[in-house]
Amino acid sequence: MGPAHTFESVSRRPPDVEDYIDILRRYRSWIVGPAFAGLVIATVVAFLWPDTFVSTAVLRITPQQVSERLVQSATNVQMFDRLQQMQTAILSRTTLGEIIEKPTLELYKKDWKRVPMEDIVPMMRSKIRITQLGDLKRQPGSAGGAAFQVSFSYTDRMKAQLVVKELVARFLEQNLRVQRDAVNVTTTFLSDELKSAKDRMDKVEADISKFKLANSGRLPEQAQANAQAQANYTLQLMSKNDQLNRVLQDKLLLDSQLTTIKNQEDAATVNLNETIPGSSTTPGTVQNQRLVQLNNMVSTGRSNLAAMREKLGKSHPDVAEAEAALQSFERERDEMEKRDAAQPHTAPGTTTPARVVTNPLVARQIDDLRASAERTRAQIATKDMEIQELNRSRAELEKIVANYQKRLEDAPLNEQQYNALVRESNMAKAAYEETARRRVVSETAQSMEEHKAGENLEVLDSPSLPEQASEPNRLAWTGIGAAVGLGLGLLLAGAQEIRNTSLKNLKDVRAYTNMPVLGSIPLLENALLVRRKRRLVWLAWSSAVILGFILMSGSMYYHLTGI
Repeated sequence: MGPAHTFESVSRRPPDVEDYIDILRRYRSWIVGPAFAGLVIATVVAFLWPDTFVSTAVLRITPQQVSERLVQSATNVQMFDRLQQMQTAILSRTTLGEIIEKPTLELYKKDWKRVPMEDIVPMMRSKIRITQLGDLKRQPGSAGGAAFQVSFSYTDRMKAQLVVKELVARFLEQNLRVQRDAVNVTTTFLSDELKSAKDRMDKVEADISKFKLANSGRLPEQAQANAQAQANYTLQLMSKNDQLNRVLQDKLLLDSQLTTIKNQEDAATVNLNETIPGSSTTPGTVQNQRLVQLNNMVSTGRSNLAAMREKLGKSHPDVAEAEAALQSFERERDEMEKRDAAQPHTAPGTTTPARVVTNPLVARQIDDLRASAERTRAQIATKDMEIQELNRSRAELEKIVANYQKRLEDAPLNEQQYNALVRESNMAKAAYEETARRRVVSETAQSMEEHKAGENLEVLDSPSLPEQASEPNRLAWTGIGAAVGLGLGLLLAGAQEIRNTSLKNLKDVRAYTNMPVLGSIPLLENALLVRRKRRLVWLAWSSAVILGFILMSGSMYYHLTGI
């Protein structure tokens, strides 16, 4: 087995300008070929790519025409949020599908049979651009300036304009619908809430009326009047009690007086008839027995009158009655004394027979006593009726006082219930008034929306009819294709140069052998083979160039004629 070969790696020498020139000359075909191929491919693609036209329109947001201090908007959604909602609705599959299948448009008709509509709609959606041109998040009522642009890209410029017109119309229509629906929903909601608030307020007022009717006289605001009335009726009751006591006392006095009169009548009845016995008159003393009794009764009456005055007082009715009786006895005694003095005196020693006589004074006294007794009984009957009436009045007053007392005792509970009803009524009234105010605001806003005086959309720039295609930029595509091909050719040339490790010139020989070069022998080749090789190269290049120009010319012709 022979000895193993050892290889020593040698670093390549850094190339200079002449080396780069030699590289370009050696690998010119590797560089020019990809560059020309890139140019041809980019040109063919650029001219075969159909023109895309972009139609644009600008919509401006106009602020509310009426001041916010006068009329507030009924919607709480700013224009930015509304635009987001409208954009979502307009770019939905249903809306875009209607636009695609519209007879005047028929977009992407070539794709209808081979691609389902679910795939065509995203294709169209990707061609729609909605760009903000101002601050859409400004405060409501601020100055204008906020706008947005709607654009659509399509191969037919007329249809692109029609689509943008359709989108602008949808935006305007959707904005009006959103505003109208928002105002109508708000008004309807507030109307329902107003009806509910009114029903609640009526119910609470009916409950308060029922409570007042069921607790008449026991309401909290009547507590002071009840206390005052109770005090007044209590005073009346006390007055009635005092009157009743006085009447009872008067009746007792009348009863005592009637008893006294009866006793006097009984005593007088005993002395009504008197027997005058027969007797012989003796000179000097003949005294009437009745006169003796009267003197005794006068003395007894005086002592009794003095005792009664001391006990009852001079103004008491019994004292007056006793004085009247005493005066009557005194008159009778005085008359009897006068009568005895006027009668003739019998002679001494004359005998008279006994006889029974009626004392006219006693009879008149009995009649007076009976009349006095009748008057006293009448007074007692009157007092009984007065006592009965006072008892009835007192019972009624006691019931009234007890009723007012119960009202005052029930006042705290009634006050709690009544205050709860009043609070609920105040809350219901406040809710009703607030809802009514909001409804008026909503109706005013609705009228403002109907007059288009609110925040609105208007077309600032109508949909444009594009004259030139926005893409593709054929010159840019051609330059990019050629540049990419050239770069690829340079990469291939560099790769070939790295792959080729042979010595290319005298500089390589000197650098890698470290030996002096005495001379060089040029490469000797067969002239016939060289000419044949050159012919094949030129034939290949000519064919490639001709084919490239044919392809580029054909794509340009197709672009210009559309055939």
